[in-house]
Order: sequence, then structure tokens, then C-alpha cells
Amino acid sequence: MARIRLMKHLVFLVLTLSAHAHPWEKTFKFHPHWQPAGDVVAADKNLATIEGEELKIFTNAADPKKSGYLQTTEQFGDCTVETEFMISKGSNSGIYLMGRYEIQILDSHGKDKVGYGDMGGVYQRVDGNRKPPGFDGHAPATNAAKPAGEWQSMIIKFRAPRLDADGKLLEKPLFLSVVLNGQTVQTNVTLNGHTNSAQRKGWATKDHIFIQGDHGPIAFRKFKVTPENFPKPE
Repeated sequence: MARIRLMKHLVFLVLTLSAHAHPWEKTFKFHPHWQPAGDVVAADKNLATIEGEELKIFTNAADPKKSGYLQTTEQFGDCTVETEFMISKGSNSGIYLMGRYEIQILDSHGKDKVGYGDMGGVYQRVDGNRKPPGFDGHAPATNAAKPAGEWQSMIIKFRAPRLDADGKLLEKPLFLSVVLNGQTVQTNVTLNGHTNSAQRKGWATKDHIFIQGDHGPIAFRKFKVTPENFPKPE
């Protein structure tokens, strides 16, 4: 009987360790093509992972083409997102607040002129009935992108839509600010609808944050979301 009790204890211990193998499991829902790593370094157009006892990094580097969209475990409305990330040469990604409103991540270092599709841009909306179909994109105020292969930081302050009890829109969502590598690149940008490639549509007060993973390698060493209650800007 003592042996059976010991075996049960060992099984429980293994399952517990497996369930809490890395802190990223509390932040993101499981995705088979996003994995933790000890560290990561740029390798031309790829990112090479390095093993380590402490799994500090979360990345799609093993197979970016199959990595799809990574999703937070929790839903957020008003929030501050603080993140540190690395992309490889030519890589392309994005952070979708509420699954709808994208701040672009792109290898934009060195460009003289940047647009909505560059690092720190608010990506455009698309309507097939319009000519041209793309509209409402917001370029970053300055090109603050670092070279691919370096760690970069971004702080996003987002104010969610305000709806009445029947779901009618009262106030549109806002990117209050986006700070990229210490420089403010967006300020009080009103969002009139979801941006292109959104994972969600329609108005809501809370939803998951998504990260685009199938356009190129990206790695995160920090992704912190703090719920907020931002007042309406004057």
C-alpha cells in the first residue's frame, strides 16, 4: 500500500510540474506552434532558439508559417500592454487589441518614410466597395524601429469602446498612446472599426488580445497586460 501511495504522489507531482512548466501558460492559450525557449538570437531571416533551464522567451521561430494567431487567456477592455520583442530580418507581425485593432510590427529600421504598415503603425481598414479599398491607416509619427535581431520595446495604452445596455456604440475605441523604443509614435487615434485581418468583428467592451504569428518569426521576453479604466480624453 505504501508503494501505491508513493506512485500516486509521484504522478501528481509530474502533472503539477508539467502544468506549470513556464509562466507563458498563464498569459497565452496553448498553440502547438508557439513554444517557450531559454533565449533566442537572430539568424538572418530566422530566429534561432537556445535551450535553457529558465524558459524566459516565447516564440513561433520553429515554424512561423503554421503559427497562426496567438491568443491571451484573458479578455481585456481598457488596458496597458508592455512588451519586449525581437523580430528577424524582413519579419512581419502585429498586436491586435480586442482581436480587432492592430498595432503593426515590421522590420522597418532605416526607412526614411514610414506608413501605417510599418513598425508602430495603426493598420488600415479595408472595404471592398471603396476605391481604393484600404483606408483609415495611421503612420507612426517617427521611425523608432531598431534593427532586426535587437530587442525592442512597445507600450500601448488602449481605451475600449463604450456601449449602452443594448450594445449600441456610445464612444469609439482609442489608441491613447503607443510608445516604441522610448518614442511616442501614436497619440489619441480614434478607431472607426476593426482593422484588416482582425480576428473579431463588431463592437464589444472586452475581448482577447491576439498576436499575428504566420507572417514571420517573432519572439517575446515580456508581455504584460494591465487592466485600466481610462477617462475619455478631453
